[in-house]
Amino acid sequence: MGAGRGQVGIDVSEEFPKPLTDDVVRAADAVITMGCGDACPIYPGKRYLDWELTDPADLSLAEVRVIRDDIRARIAVLLDELGATEGVAAVV
Repeated sequence: MGAGRGQVGIDVSEEFPKPLTDDVVRAADAVITMGCGDACPIYPGKRYLDWELTDPADLSLAEVRVIRDDIRARIAVLLDELGATEGVAAVV
């Protein structure tokens, strides 16, 4: 693995949390938040999912991998529900 390469070969060296701006939400088929509940803004007409996840901050690498795999499985289900199964292997 090179510098910035994640466990599954994804370069995350320049990634950072992004705000839910109007433009981003307008372009989305689904908006997924992770544990912010009522604190996140709601835009009418969009599909929302709030995935409650354990905070990985103080977890071991093995415990973080469990969370990663849970997110991967949820994404696969969502892509299937959206009819976006082509190219799923590249995403998940």
